[in-house]
Amino acid sequence: MKNRNTQLTAVLFVIAFALAPIVQAVPSLDGGPTRPPPNEAPRPDGGPVRPANDRFSANSEASSAYSTSSQNETLPLITINSTGDVTRGKTGSFVLGMNPIMFGGSYVNFSVSGTAIPGVDYTPLVSPTFIGQSGFGVLLVKTLPDPRASFFRQPYSVVIALEPGLGYAVGEPSSAQMFIKP
Repeated sequence: MKNRNTQLTAVLFVIAFALAPIVQAVPSLDGGPTRPPPNEAPRPDGGPVRPANDRFSANSEASSAYSTSSQNETLPLITINSTGDVTRGKTGSFVLGMNPIMFGGSYVNFSVSGTAIPGVDYTPLVSPTFIGQSGFGVLLVKTLPDPRASFFRQPYSVVIALEPGLGYAVGEPSSAQMFIKP
């Protein structure tokens, strides 16, 4: 039994000394709980200890640590391309790409414009769309028969423009166009 207590005590001391630099604690001589040295407080970024009454530098260090980490973070760039013009009654597509690829994918916001009318010339597209772990996403544009059935038979355009969103940046090209041909 005494041998087990000695082993347990040795394991606890190893763990305590391993965690001491992380929590910046100093073992207590009386065997009680560990606590930071008097007049010193741990830094939020894990750096060297500073005086506890140094509130100005504590706040400025914390805010500068936050701002530098957000500036160093690179967001994936989202681009868009059209696969070309589409004939009425067929399905065309826009291909979205993400570089670098983000684990888990991302939802991307977009807006639709052009001379084609949603619900008349093509099925309406709903924002946002999802780009998967492969780094690519597809917006399908299913064209509808021409309800005008007139002799004006002209092409109508569909323009998709990427919009900024959370967790990504808009790259170039940020918009693409396709024509719905008669």
